[in-house]
Amino acid sequence: MKPLTELTFDNRYARLGDAFSTPVLPEPIAEPRLVIASPAAMALLDLDPAEADNPLFAQLFSGHKLWSTAEPRAMVYSGHQFGQYNPQLGDGRGLLLGEVVNAAGEYWDLHLKGAGQTPYSRSGDGRAVLRSSIREFLASEYLYALGIPTSRALCVTASSTPVWREKQERAAMLLRLAPSHVRFGHFEYFFYTRQHEQLKTLLDHVVHCHFPECLADAEPYAAFFRTVVERNAELIARWQAYGFCHGVMNSDNMSILGITFDFGPYAFLDDFDAQHICNHSDDSGRYSYSNQVPIAQWNLAALGQALTPLVAVEQLREALGRFLPLYQAHYLDLLRRRLGFSTAEEQDQALVERLLQLMQGSAVDYPRFFRQLGELAAEPALRLLREEFVDLAGFDQWSADYCARCHREGADQPARRARMHAVNPLYVLRNYLAQQVIEAAEQGDYAPVRELHAVLSQPFTAQPGHERYAERPPQWGKHLEISCSS
Repeated sequence: MKPLTELTFDNRYARLGDAFSTPVLPEPIAEPRLVIASPAAMALLDLDPAEADNPLFAQLFSGHKLWSTAEPRAMVYSGHQFGQYNPQLGDGRGLLLGEVVNAAGEYWDLHLKGAGQTPYSRSGDGRAVLRSSIREFLASEYLYALGIPTSRALCVTASSTPVWREKQERAAMLLRLAPSHVRFGHFEYFFYTRQHEQLKTLLDHVVHCHFPECLADAEPYAAFFRTVVERNAELIARWQAYGFCHGVMNSDNMSILGITFDFGPYAFLDDFDAQHICNHSDDSGRYSYSNQVPIAQWNLAALGQALTPLVAVEQLREALGRFLPLYQAHYLDLLRRRLGFSTAEEQDQALVERLLQLMQGSAVDYPRFFRQLGELAAEPALRLLREEFVDLAGFDQWSADYCARCHREGADQPARRARMHAVNPLYVLRNYLAQQVIEAAEQGDYAPVRELHAVLSQPFTAQPGHERYAERPPQWGKHLEISCSS
């Protein structure tokens, strides 16, 4: 473990120069105080969890103080927002403080959200608020616990600094970690501004630092794009399999690493609804749950367009054509596991599709269904779940086919239960749970958010005394409106 003040920085992105980012110092917030820290994320930097109790911790990770070798910079990029190209975005409220190298030789960007105004803030104040910071912290660490690729959250710092959104709130800062914060929009910026030399510099940097395996390919740039497509196919399959709705899949919110990135009005499905829209600002439903697959492919096509000066169009098309088949294969494999199958049969896809059709409109709680299905042997579990469905005849036929499939699988109930509980979470990050801990935190009580985080850090394991976190959400908790405002 390292002392808090002795992190090792090697700021590779900063060395690319001013065409790629602008030096900016963070604007401190008043009276910084630690809301929550993630021991698992701290370990990525070789930090002892006890360091969170060090008064210097909140000061360093809120920009009040800086390591001498940190080089805070605001990154420039552009992107497609709700399908429309925005020529210049950039870190309007975030700063890349620098890149830390841990004892294993891994690089981790320290990125501070809510750090104040930058040249890319446009009309914004450069601040984040407590509610959005807590929501991103919880989502980052929960997705990690589920095994879904994601950026990580180190800590949230609160303050007494006032900011205005729909109402007056308090500023907060989130320190997030990722091997890279390069987005699809970085490449779009240099492509659409015709800075093709810088485009190549960026691509060389990304490949050498984050995709070194592609250097062995005869066409490293084409191999890079193919890998990005493959990673995103798996990522979106995991989102869909676990009912995660991102809410704002703009191309500037898509990580080049294929990780979940830039959380806004996200949600996990409660009652299954393929058309669910978690962002109340999304009037057209562009980023609905069912649209996440085609939108991911659309964003990959936008990235491919930006790479056309460096990669042959046919190679880009061939790689992009891999997305949907790879997605379908990953998704079906995940649903097989969630249903308790360790083998594959030809009719499994139809079995999954029929189940989702039966769930649609039946107000079936999506995550609880899979967990409850594994509690008992298939037949008694299905008898208990039957009453939640509207089409009883259809469910009875599906149940018969599912039981026959389980019989062919051949596992005994203890083995089946263990297998299903290992992939079907008992605890889910519900919007109403997040809202409750946010309201407590806004009153200065951080114990609820810390307890919720601790429970969600072990989502598959029953934790005595925390039964309420596994309950079905109340009716009022299913329809909370979340917007992009932060």
